[in-house]
Amino acid sequence: MELKNDTYQLQGLNVTDIAKEFGTPVYVYNADKIVSQLQNLKNAFSNQELKIKYAAKALTNISILKLMKKHGAGVDVVSIQEAQLALKAGFTPDEILFTPNCVSFAELQQGVDMGLIINIDNISILEQFGHKYRSSVPCCIRLNPHIMAGGNAKISTGHGDSKFGISIYQLPHLLRVVNTNDIHVVGLHMHTGSDILDAEVFLKMAEILFGVAGDFPDLEFIDFGSGFKVGYKPNDIVTNVYDLGVKLGKAFDKFCEAYGRKLEMWFEPGKYLVSESGYFLVSANVIKTTPATVFVGVDSGMNHLLRPMMYDAHHEIVNVSNPKGIQRVYSIVGYICETDTFGWDRKLNEVREGDVLAIKNAGAYGFSMSSNYNSRYRPAEVLVYEGKAHLIRERETMDDILRNQVEIEI
Repeated sequence: MELKNDTYQLQGLNVTDIAKEFGTPVYVYNADKIVSQLQNLKNAFSNQELKIKYAAKALTNISILKLMKKHGAGVDVVSIQEAQLALKAGFTPDEILFTPNCVSFAELQQGVDMGLIINIDNISILEQFGHKYRSSVPCCIRLNPHIMAGGNAKISTGHGDSKFGISIYQLPHLLRVVNTNDIHVVGLHMHTGSDILDAEVFLKMAEILFGVAGDFPDLEFIDFGSGFKVGYKPNDIVTNVYDLGVKLGKAFDKFCEAYGRKLEMWFEPGKYLVSESGYFLVSANVIKTTPATVFVGVDSGMNHLLRPMMYDAHHEIVNVSNPKGIQRVYSIVGYICETDTFGWDRKLNEVREGDVLAIKNAGAYGFSMSSNYNSRYRPAEVLVYEGKAHLIRERETMDDILRNQVEIEI
């Protein structure tokens, strides 16, 4: 989104016009930004056999999945339902990595039956997998490196007390299970969390993976997860993927030489690809002044964008209706019957009732974590693609709220 001729625009379209056409609240995604982020990763690792598996949980809209497919990405899914969406979007089963956590073995069997690449993250399931399939079905193993990484503990997944992955300290047990059941392991995987700035974290993770890899002679790929940090505030420090490409690429090539053959390098970015593409447009319902604070109450809440309340996430907020107004300090809050604050003490161009505000970095874990709390409808989604705004999800109605409810005589 850029300010041109005193109007905020996406691919030349006036953002307030998009709000008028589709109503608010509405999620709006810029396809060009998604494609450019994909290309950045491809360029950064151009010397490696790179495969990008988009982490679908970040944003599962089928049109977004089709965009990823068109531009050469595979997909990482964490549920059978996400896998079904990926298949519907045109991905073939061999392009889909299935990385569930704490699911039943029956769900894993569904993934096998669908032909997905199976990624196993606990020994209990691995044992059942070996008993059932032995060497007939290949799999990947997710390891926990015991590395605390990421912006905060809520988004770190590779520390010692995490529910994700098989601990590297359980490697002897893991190898016994693999060898006694003749399990065909074709990939190793680690993911330590989100908002990782330092290439050294990936290099440390790589060192662990490379050390383990020698015990698995049939590897085809190593998956480094993701966690690249994007900018949430002006002048935020972000992950330099080109620096990472040089350092990790060099280490990976050296490892492949020692391993005896070239393997594929996998990443599974979600936030990195879609976060900055997304803008959540809301309208100011009321300006409420108290002795301490001026609140802007908007036509949405944590039911639509949970991240500020769940993760204390910072999302920049812009008054797109009044770009030349004098700046004032506001707290932007929602219409849910809870404390649901989008941002405390923010400097915005003067907000008037009816103005449209744009909440930035709303492409990842925005709509996908939304709910019908307070029986509110989930919002519409719009994709700006090739200079045109396309509706890619209709706003819900009361029919959607009632669809699966069964009314009985009382």
